[in-house]
Amino acid sequence: MRENLIDLVHNSTLKTVNGKVATYIPALAEADGQQFSVCLTDINQSYEYGDTETTFTLQSVVKVISFMLAADHHGLTMMMDFVDVEPTGDSFNSIVRLESANTKPFNPMINAGAITVASLLPGETPTEKVEVVTSFLEKLLQKEITINQKIYQSEYDSADHNRAIAYILKANGYLEAGVENAIQTYLQLCSIEVTVGDLAEIALFFAQDGQNERICIDGAILKVSKALMLTCGMYNSSGKFAAFVGLPAKSGVSGAIIAVVKSGMIEDLKGPIGIGLYGPAIDTVGNSVAGVDFLMELVKKYNLSVF
Repeated sequence: MRENLIDLVHNSTLKTVNGKVATYIPALAEADGQQFSVCLTDINQSYEYGDTETTFTLQSVVKVISFMLAADHHGLTMMMDFVDVEPTGDSFNSIVRLESANTKPFNPMINAGAITVASLLPGETPTEKVEVVTSFLEKLLQKEITINQKIYQSEYDSADHNRAIAYILKANGYLEAGVENAIQTYLQLCSIEVTVGDLAEIALFFAQDGQNERICIDGAILKVSKALMLTCGMYNSSGKFAAFVGLPAKSGVSGAIIAVVKSGMIEDLKGPIGIGLYGPAIDTVGNSVAGVDFLMELVKKYNLSVF
């Protein structure tokens, strides 16, 4: 019964008091930390709970999308020359390994890797590179995609740490664009506006191995993208999330999470299922506290873990 899901949402909403909205990006601090919304969808129907009309920005959720599209353009072999697929226990914005080891970014889900990937997107200008991602999302979601300019400007004005990362990447030969070009591209991608229903549709695309009547991405790229979500998608609590939830997922400091069920049953939902969550109260590593709690309980109740 859907009442089971309603109970899960209610119980997870209570956990928002254990988190705080992100404040290091000033505009994100304006979000309502008590909000929590959920959308679950298969190819036939959707379940939505909470204020599902609220828009918010993708933030780091976009990293797996931009990696997928850059890999689709260049091929996985070339991408591996610029960014690895290894997990790291470091903070998502850590600069230590770049400076000490003079090596390529460990994975595309940390800022160093995502900035590198942004520089590899097709196009010369930030506008052209961003349009690769927004055009993909417009085809997938069948709606106009916009950039939240207030969030973008707030991130751009407070991007000194990301610029430091980009300069080291450039010096080490891993940036295929100028520093400002890469930073503007990356931050605009993070500032793409979506709803929780959009997140679920994006997750469903991954659950279906990228096969969609409007878009088709090579299955090998989808496999690597989902492996990255499972091992690196939840910042430096990815290992714990894999152990206790066991779904490919990607989070962002806006409170957004996508989670991928390749094949399962959740009440009347069957087969590939996409899950979108929005709860802007985040924990100390950047994940929605209500979102993680909901997924943990959902997986237990419906036996969804890939393990």
